[in-house]
Amino acid sequence: MLTYVLVGFALAADAFAVSVSAAACATALPLLIGIRAAFMFGFFQFLMPLVGWSLGSAFSALIQNYDHWIAFGLLIIVGSKMLYEAIHMRRESACDDPEKVVAAKSKTIAATNKGTNSASKGIMKLNTLLVLAFATSIDAMAVGLSYNLLGMPIMLPSFIIGTITFIVCIIGIEFGKRLRKLIQEWAEIGGGSILIIIGFRILIDHIIKGT
Repeated sequence: MLTYVLVGFALAADAFAVSVSAAACATALPLLIGIRAAFMFGFFQFLMPLVGWSLGSAFSALIQNYDHWIAFGLLIIVGSKMLYEAIHMRRESACDDPEKVVAAKSKTIAATNKGTNSASKGIMKLNTLLVLAFATSIDAMAVGLSYNLLGMPIMLPSFIIGTITFIVCIIGIEFGKRLRKLIQEWAEIGGGSILIIIGFRILIDHIIKGT
């Protein structure tokens, strides 16, 4: 049981980092959006070990050879998109008429007060969230494969991994909300950078393990 818990925390690390960056980049983050994000990360961490275990040893070599490249590519794409949009918006704001900037900010505040879900933008869009949840859970599929090779059960470990990820992501989202107050307009740049760093870390870890 302790092994399952430790594995769960290890696998939840990337999802935690992404949750922090997601919350930090969202101007406003309604409770339900935060819970949805945490649930998606937890669900994929629960699902992927089951997928890996079901595939079994027949596909283990193929998956292990390419899983890190898939995760790396997805995170680099999303992170780079965030950086581009953040830098592009900063340049536009710097060139805009100050009166237009003030008017735009006023409209944003008014929309937020009316309940506009600004957290649905960027990496908190559902389709982007699914990509990130998948990318950060590929390692969990490899764990499922290893459990199959060892003849270990998978349902309980998967449930523990998914539950821990959900809880850790809730904590990460709350931390990200507070972090945004400190980094303000640099939040999206920081968030995109975090995703890129995670992508490189996954790639480097697998390269090192493969040597």
